[in-house]
Amino acid sequence: MKIATAQFTCAPADISANVRLIASLAGEARALGAELVVFPELALTGYELEALRARPDLWVRADDPRLDAVRASGVATVVNCAAATDGEQPAIETLVFGPDGELITRYRKQHLFEHEQEVFVAGQHDGRFEFGGLRFALATCFDNHFSDLVSRGAAEGCQVHLASSLYGTGGGVKELAAVYPGIAKDFGLHVVVANHVGPAGAWTGCGRSALWAAGGDLLAQADADTPMVVTAEVG
Repeated sequence: MKIATAQFTCAPADISANVRLIASLAGEARALGAELVVFPELALTGYELEALRARPDLWVRADDPRLDAVRASGVATVVNCAAATDGEQPAIETLVFGPDGELITRYRKQHLFEHEQEVFVAGQHDGRFEFGGLRFALATCFDNHFSDLVSRGAAEGCQVHLASSLYGTGGGVKELAAVYPGIAKDFGLHVVVANHVGPAGAWTGCGRSALWAAGGDLLAQADADTPMVVTAEVG
């Protein structure tokens, strides 16, 4: 299966603008032959924690009509967002839509990073789905630093590990370069990470979204400062 990872610079706290960008990049991924495309953490709003704390209108549900263009993209999409919950705080949630727009699954980030704990509620369940004959595991940014979460996916027969993330310039470059090929090597999983590029809240995304083969060989990688889609055959 050909899988794509997409990196872009989010419009701060502007769901409509980001949906247009996501739909355009999904269309590009489809044109490149990809069957599934992964987007960065909080792709619908950017990593705008103060806005997300104060504005429930930025929290979405899977059937939100503002996501219609994403669901109509004709390719399976892995889109991370601030999701409405039954409580007073949102969750950092990954929505996986099939090529016909159906909701395949959702996953809520379990390991919240520092300041995220003041804004979001943590998820309690692992994310899994099957598509195109492959079994996938989901994780979001800081989740990937916890080997027990990753190992559960491998133990449950997952073949591909998908990560929506935000790593900034500076130390984030080294973290991204160590964590994800390490997962591929240590757990025998194909790994796909989508990262921000350019301004992302208080951070500057370092790009370098990439795909690794099980075992750790790099299959494809985006550059450090350009919105783009890269693809590779996985599985």
